[in-house]
Amino acid sequence: MLSGSSNEFKETLDYIHVDEKWFYLTKVKTNFYVAPDEEIPVRSCRSKNFLIKVMFLAAVARPRYDPHRKADFNGKIGIWPFVVQEPGKRNSKNRQRGTLVTKPVEVTREVYVRTITEKLIPAIKEKWPRGSKTMPIKIQQDNARPHCSVDDEEVVRAGPENGWNIKMICQPPNSPDFNVLDLDFFNAIQSLQHKESRTNIDDMAVGWRN
Repeated sequence: MLSGSSNEFKETLDYIHVDEKWFYLTKVKTNFYVAPDEEIPVRSCRSKNFLIKVMFLAAVARPRYDPHRKADFNGKIGIWPFVVQEPGKRNSKNRQRGTLVTKPVEVTREVYVRTITEKLIPAIKEKWPRGSKTMPIKIQQDNARPHCSVDDEEVVRAGPENGWNIKMICQPPNSPDFNVLDLDFFNAIQSLQHKESRTNIDDMAVGWRN
């Protein structure tokens, strides 16, 4: 990354890339390879136009060696689903009334800010190399509508706690190559997702946390 109008190369060690992506529980079309005595797996849904999907927020940084922990920092901050658990309103063959059911939620500015302050920033403080704690750490987001402003009050208050220097910045306009998540990370984890069979939202959420 070039710094300003000069040709100075910037290592971007202080950048954290965040972005959201929809992940579908299953694909409309998929191939199965089975032995002659095996049954073809049965997949069913109410309509192929309404496949279950969940939006995830992912955050990554540039990998490096952490001399304080004497280990490599792999750059993976975390990935979190936008879901909520609500008690079931009626009995069914799969569960009893009152059982907690995981459902996707609409990503509004309030939901986004809560995820940043309650999940992302604590994860940064837990995993970030200790020698770089006081350096300015920039959380780079794109310019999607639900995203917060760089001077959002809650984020500004949560970033500097306990001696940290964390702040939000926006990705330069018309610069999709500045977001490594869109370039390859999301494609990689989506290909891994399709290698396993997920039956519900809980399976997806737990699988990505691992």
